[in-house]
Amino acid sequence: MHLHILGICGTFMGGLAALAREAGHKVTGCDANVYPPMSTQLQALGIELITGFGAEQLALKPDVFVIGNVVTRGERFPLMEAILDAGLPYTSGPQWLAEHVLQGRHTLAVAGTHGKTSTTSMLAWILEHAGLKPGFLVGGVPQNFGVSARLGEGQAFVIEADEYDTAFFDKRSKFVHYRPRTAVLNNLEHDHADIFPDLAAIETQFHHLVRTVPASGRLVVNAREEALQRVIARGCWSEVQRFGAKKEEAGMLRARGEPQAFDVLRGSLKVARVEWSLIGEHNQLNALAAIAAAEHVGVSPEQSAAAFAEFQNVRRRMELRGEAGGIKVYDDFAHHPTAIRTTVNGLRRRIAPAERILAIFEPRSNTMKLGTMKAQLPWALEEADLAFCNQQGLSWDAKEALAPMGAQAFVGADVDALIAAVVKVAKPGDHLLCMSNGGFDGIHQKLLAALTR
Repeated sequence: MHLHILGICGTFMGGLAALAREAGHKVTGCDANVYPPMSTQLQALGIELITGFGAEQLALKPDVFVIGNVVTRGERFPLMEAILDAGLPYTSGPQWLAEHVLQGRHTLAVAGTHGKTSTTSMLAWILEHAGLKPGFLVGGVPQNFGVSARLGEGQAFVIEADEYDTAFFDKRSKFVHYRPRTAVLNNLEHDHADIFPDLAAIETQFHHLVRTVPASGRLVVNAREEALQRVIARGCWSEVQRFGAKKEEAGMLRARGEPQAFDVLRGSLKVARVEWSLIGEHNQLNALAAIAAAEHVGVSPEQSAAAFAEFQNVRRRMELRGEAGGIKVYDDFAHHPTAIRTTVNGLRRRIAPAERILAIFEPRSNTMKLGTMKAQLPWALEEADLAFCNQQGLSWDAKEALAPMGAQAFVGADVDALIAAVVKVAKPGDHLLCMSNGGFDGIHQKLLAALTR
C-alpha cells in the first residue's frame, strides 16, 4: 500500500510514517516546514518528503491519503481541496493506525494532560526490559530506544494517547480510536483551549475512552485527580487500579520516600523499591502509573523497578544542554502552568535546593497564546528565584500577568532581549531552566554562547 501523509513532520504523524514503512508500505509525505529532527529520521527510512501542500501531489497516486490534524479546509491546503474534489480515499492518522497496526494487539494507552510522553516511554521500557519486545508510538524520542516508534515483535503495543482532536473531519479525541485493553488516566486539567471550551468537555472525551475498554481490561487512575473521579463516576465497566494517594488505602499503589528513591506500596505492603535518575513528584506518579499498567500484562512491580534503574528519560525532559562559567542550562518541554510548577519544583528538590533557579519560558501552546491560563503563571513560577518570559507572539500583556511577582519577573520583547537580561544577572552556580513546547529560537545554545563570551 502507498500512503501519502499530510502533515508528516509532526511527532505523531512522523511516528505513524515510520511504523508504516517498517510494515512494508510505501510512504511519502508533505508538510509546510520539512525540518529536523523528524525530517532527518524519515529521510533515513527512505521516505520522500515534499515541502508544502500543493495540489500537484495528486500525481503521486497513493492508495490512500492520511490526513494530519494540522490540515484544515480552505486555500491554505490546496491538496486537501483537490482530494475532496476528486473523491479520492482519505483517512485520519489515528484511524489508519487502529486498523493497520493496533488491531488484534494488546494496546496500552497512556492518557492525561501531563506526563504522557514520559509515562509512555517508561511503560515501553519496562516491557522491553521484561523481554516482551513491545511496539510503541511516543510523542518524543525515548533515549533507551533512540526512535519514537517501532512495530515490535510481541503482542503488546504502547501508545501515547492524546486527547487532541483527530482531524478536521473527525473532532473526537485521537485516543478514542485506539480501543486499549489497558488505559492509563494519569491526570486531567483544562488544556487545548482552542478546541475544548472547559474541563467538562475534556472529561466527556475521557469518558468516551473509558467506554472502549473491555470488561477484562484495566483502567489505571490517578487517585488525586477529582476530574478523573468524575469521569469514572459516569460509568465504568473495567477493573480499576488507582494509584498516587498520599494515605494508605487497600489495593492502592502509592509511593513512600523522595521522588528519586522510593518504596512502592500496595496498601501497607511494600512491593518494590525504585531508585533512578529522574526528579520530581510528577515523575514519581508517572512511575506508579507505568508499574500498574505493566502489571496488567504480567510484569511484576519488582521487575518494573529493576527496569527503572536503567531508564533514560525522553529528550527535552530536564535535559542538561551545557554549562558555561559555572552556569548550567537545561531544556524542558513544560508549557502548561501545572507542568511548569512541577518542573521547577523537581529541579529545586533534587538538583538546586540552595542555588538560584532562573526560569526562562515562552507561552507557546495554543492554550497559552490565548491567555486562558495567564493568571496561573505567578503560581507556576513561585519557586523560581527569577522568571523571564518571552512576549513575542502573544496577544495579551505578559507584564500585567506577571505583575504579582514584582521584580522577580522580567518580560522581553523577543529571545534576544531575554538572553541579554539573563546574561546580565546570571552568576556561577545558577541553573537556567528553559521551558517551551517549541524550539524557543535555539535559546539554549545562544545562552551558552553568550555566557561563554
